[in-house]
Amino acid sequence: MEEYRRLTTQEKALQINLDRSIYGSFAEIGAGQEVAANFFKAGGASGTIAKTISAYDMKFSDAIYGQCERYVCEDRLDKMLDHEYDLLPERLPHRVEDTRFFAFADTVETLNYERTNQAHGWIGLRFQLKPNGPINDYVIHVKMHDNDPLQQQYALGIVGVNMIFGCYKMRDPEQIMLSLLDGLSTRRIEIDMFRLEGPDFEHIDNRLMALKLVKNGLTKAAMFGPDGNVMQPSEALYKKNVLVLRGRFRPPTHVNVDMLLASRRHFKTEPDVDRAKIVLVSELTLNDLSPDGKIDEKDFLHRAEILCSLGQNVLVSNYFEYYRLAEYLSKITKGKKIGMIMGVYALQKVFEEKTYENIRGGILECFASLFGSNIKLYIYPAVKANNELFTLDTFEK
Repeated sequence: MEEYRRLTTQEKALQINLDRSIYGSFAEIGAGQEVAANFFKAGGASGTIAKTISAYDMKFSDAIYGQCERYVCEDRLDKMLDHEYDLLPERLPHRVEDTRFFAFADTVETLNYERTNQAHGWIGLRFQLKPNGPINDYVIHVKMHDNDPLQQQYALGIVGVNMIFGCYKMRDPEQIMLSLLDGLSTRRIEIDMFRLEGPDFEHIDNRLMALKLVKNGLTKAAMFGPDGNVMQPSEALYKKNVLVLRGRFRPPTHVNVDMLLASRRHFKTEPDVDRAKIVLVSELTLNDLSPDGKIDEKDFLHRAEILCSLGQNVLVSNYFEYYRLAEYLSKITKGKKIGMIMGVYALQKVFEEKTYENIRGGILECFASLFGSNIKLYIYPAVKANNELFTLDTFEK
């Protein structure tokens, strides 16, 4: 795998172009056509590209792919992949027996003129590994952190080439994931959702891939739902009232369940909480998963399986401090009321000043986030060694 990481974007594109069995379409909306451009610039693009399109105008886009409530979302990406892939065997029936078809699509929002938005995009690849073989899907969500829209376009072009090259030239799913940032860094591109599925990838558990996104530093947090399907946190929690419980869940206990249910009873009575928009989240930090620095993947999947069976959304993060989690959730929920559940001993640690020694603003800066007007803490009591009940009332004394 080392040889692949040394290849430049142009070299990767050229290798794909020279493989006459790989052939497909590119549909790019919102950030130029930088992915297709890389294949054109590499030379030999006629060996790979059947068609490129950028339906930039909303009316044109709707006429081709159908209407959507939003244009930069997974639903729009799915419609693009459906349309573009279906055209390949329909219009190129003579190539079906010896061609591995693919359709690449992205729908992207780059930085606006005022620099007030979060640049992000959905990128997908529908592809075959064998001629006339089964169809697989590869979908990611990216956040772009360059301060210049043109640089964001270039970065997106690199990610697209890496994505296509990884699927056709690599087999290890973690290497496919890591190769997405070849020629880039997490300062420029963040990948907070990764899904690779299809008959050729039935051995992959995308919940484990969500963990690996965080473990490898491609993002700070990744998420999956009760059905085990990975989710993009900003989309899943957008303007939702989130009630979150952090824990080790090894395994989930009756106490964990009681903490969630008791807190939910109180949370839904808050005047600025919409009951229909409450989302329960169980959070696992890397620290909870690997106190010794090593993550047991089977152990993680066992915990995930139980949490999913309990109907829980699971967030995997490396926000070790509660105030960082509060900042993250406040940003993606757009300031909606958030409930954070913790045991009374966890609250005790929150007030330890040594926790904030390396923070410029110290404990006061962190408390501004954790005790913000949109944050409500729900503190669960504990029993002391002397069998006395340790509650918030006795904590304050």
